[in-house]
Amino acid sequence: MESYLGESIPKLGFGLMRLPKDGDAIDIGQVAQMADEFLDAGFTYFDTSWGYPGSEEAFGKAVASRHPRESYVLATKCPVWIPADREVGRSMIDVSLERTGASYIDFYLLHNLGEGRTHYFEDFDMWNLVQEKKEQGLIRHWGLSFHDNAKALDELLTAHPETEFVQLQINYADWNNPAIESRKCYETARAHGKPVIVMEPVKGGSLTHLPDDVAKVFADANPDASLASWGVRYAASLEGVITVLSGMSSIDQMRDNISYMKAFEPLTDAERATIERARELLEGYRSIPCTACRYCAEVCEKNVAVSGIIEALNWYEMYHDLPLAQGRYGWNTDGHGLAKASACVKCGKCEEACPQHIKIRDELPKAVEIFGE
Repeated sequence: MESYLGESIPKLGFGLMRLPKDGDAIDIGQVAQMADEFLDAGFTYFDTSWGYPGSEEAFGKAVASRHPRESYVLATKCPVWIPADREVGRSMIDVSLERTGASYIDFYLLHNLGEGRTHYFEDFDMWNLVQEKKEQGLIRHWGLSFHDNAKALDELLTAHPETEFVQLQINYADWNNPAIESRKCYETARAHGKPVIVMEPVKGGSLTHLPDDVAKVFADANPDASLASWGVRYAASLEGVITVLSGMSSIDQMRDNISYMKAFEPLTDAERATIERARELLEGYRSIPCTACRYCAEVCEKNVAVSGIIEALNWYEMYHDLPLAQGRYGWNTDGHGLAKASACVKCGKCEEACPQHIKIRDELPKAVEIFGE
């Protein structure tokens, strides 16, 4: 296999989205200790974003001001769709450089393309801007993070073959999930010759507190391995991966990740079989058989996010994690300008359009009860 961008980077990256807090503020002292242990163990990649409140500044204080620039790899991102303002969006690179205190950014990402967000990057001419910043030496490499389906990714990479890498949500639970399309997106990126950075390898922490029968599969296979280790190593074992981001919130999480990634070994055939058994059990918890075809969206006069609401219900059923499911519910509704379950008028048109024959009018009230609206 030919070498690829970032191949030599250690396969564990420090995601700075969920940093430890001291009250309402980020605990800089603990972040510094975590960063020190991370670097001492031979890891280098730190991932943050203009859009993570306080994260870039925390990196500047805990890492950039305390370690030589050549000792770490910095990635940050521009979510220009948050302000939806050209001037603010195009200034994000300079703001990130100031906040982090880094003289340059190693991996710069156009952040969270897909669905209704992609056009902002076109409107603000971000593709040319990142290339200009690269020519100026302010960024070394640039790519994009992506949350949409494989067809949209293929169209995007076809339109912008100059993209150097792609960051994707990949974990064993979402590998075949029709709402996420982890496998299809990964295969699309690789078909375009792009290396991949993995985000959400433990699905926001959900794969660390699995249903008892699923957790038992892993415990029987290796009682000494943490649940997180199965998710991170699964992603890191894929070909063409630059690094796998773990959003670490404590020193204990950092130490656990280091323990199995310092001398990383790809999954064995037996370990892959264990994960496949666990995945089959997990998929059995996805009680509503929605395939995210979105035919319901084409007929709903109230613009209810039917498939997104069902996805959140399935997450709640699978992981019994209300904050995670609540976050997904909000993102799939408010985050996309769509109506919540309470807006349903029970007309039944969605059920007529649903190829899976889901009793949608029975399911949406469950979302109102669980998520509050």
